[in-house]
Amino acid sequence: MANPVTNALRLSKAGFILARYDALLPPDQSAKAPWLVRIGSKIAQIGAEKNLQGGQHNRLTLALSKLGPSYIKLGQFLATRPDVIGAKRAFELKALQDKLPPFPQAEAEAIVESELGKPVSQLFKTFGPSIAAASIAQVHKAETHEGKQVAVKILRPDVERRFANDISSFAFAARQAERWSQEGKRLRPVAAVAMLETSMVHELDLRMEAAALSEMAQNSKDDPGFRVPEVQWALSNKRVLTTEWIDGTPMADVEALRTRGLDLSLLGDTVIQSFLRHAIRDGFFHADMHQGNLFVDPAGNLVALDFGITGRLSEGDRLFLAEILYGFITRNYRRIAQVHFDAGYVPETEDVETFAQALRAIGEPIMGLPAGEISMSRLLTQLFEVTEQFNMQAQPQLLLLQKTMVVTEGVARTLNPNLNIWKTGEPVVRSWIERKLGPLGKIEQALGSAGTLGSLALRVPRLVDEAHKVHRKLDAFVTAQSAPANPWPPRFLAICALALVVIATRLVLR
Repeated sequence: MANPVTNALRLSKAGFILARYDALLPPDQSAKAPWLVRIGSKIAQIGAEKNLQGGQHNRLTLALSKLGPSYIKLGQFLATRPDVIGAKRAFELKALQDKLPPFPQAEAEAIVESELGKPVSQLFKTFGPSIAAASIAQVHKAETHEGKQVAVKILRPDVERRFANDISSFAFAARQAERWSQEGKRLRPVAAVAMLETSMVHELDLRMEAAALSEMAQNSKDDPGFRVPEVQWALSNKRVLTTEWIDGTPMADVEALRTRGLDLSLLGDTVIQSFLRHAIRDGFFHADMHQGNLFVDPAGNLVALDFGITGRLSEGDRLFLAEILYGFITRNYRRIAQVHFDAGYVPETEDVETFAQALRAIGEPIMGLPAGEISMSRLLTQLFEVTEQFNMQAQPQLLLLQKTMVVTEGVARTLNPNLNIWKTGEPVVRSWIERKLGPLGKIEQALGSAGTLGSLALRVPRLVDEAHKVHRKLDAFVTAQSAPANPWPPRFLAICALALVVIATRLVLR
């Protein structure tokens, strides 16, 4: 890890370039900046080009592109964090293009030979020039000696070292922000940089992308209308990934899809339902589902490419998300508020009823719209904006989900502007909620979370409490039905319920 002086110098250089492009601060914040910053910005702009097309928005993206791959990825990541940089600047960064000139063919072939241990001529029958180049890697079309058309993704030379240097600087800046700023502590920039680092470490090891493709293929093997390219494991390694070539129609070419006679409304439904299945059912989703990464193959299947960025949701996150969606659908704002407190996302010092009132202010205007105008992503965006007022700590994994949902909804609505998001997503969300929040789901959670007798022992007090709650609910139901009083004492029922869990766990562990 670089020392503080080195990190400060690197950040100063980045600040100089941002200032030279007049992109260091938004116009509305420049006047409030310290005088030293304002003077430094003016000095940096001496001799700089003044008439850039696209205004402030274009200056920021140009500056980040100038700073290199790590800053391009940082910009894309910050586009998902309006809580950190503000909604306006986050919107500006959504247009940041991850495109760079390709590196030479000779270097690409040298990397392939080094990683796979054989000359390119022995590995491939043909190996064409780069067809797409981004900040991290570029892609070549090739043909194997068996006649298979394949896509070969190759990391850029020296990209790992450059990223390691830059992430050290980002982490240094984040630590200073948390140390000296109360707002910095709440926004948790150190955790955000750690998440970016984890994401990038995975993206810089193409074996991880291959594994992501394999996992998604396994999860979605029975999903209607969706698939991913097959990995060619024998032709893949850390810096080279070879997959099946997809000869399909780009999702961005809506007219070509229509010319093929495809049902665009059905295709839009597939986009939404596939994403929700992966996120809610599997807890593992493609986190970069823009039109450039989506194709429709000759059979009419949606095919997702480029699994360099993926997201994961824990079982708790998925239950949290399902409860929120279900709560908004049923307009049970008190329940949504309580879920936030139960999950520990909102401090107990805040008031549940006031939080529920704020949630109602979000839900009622949205739920009052025609079904075709209701947006899940807009709902989550406004939810996260309100939670800031109640000191909810940022949850990066949920923000990544929300960002992906925004992009996914946008893709689906280009296919069907009248898409009813609730009607389309309801079967997926409802089936999962019924399974996980119903009685069988509660038993499944208890058994699955126990795992070992040791962990079960830690759960005994809560299981006893749950057994008491179940008994009270059953007793109330029996009383309501005017049935004879339950002859079994609550403590006896609690012990029986706990004994059943222990027996089931012992059977699982055998």
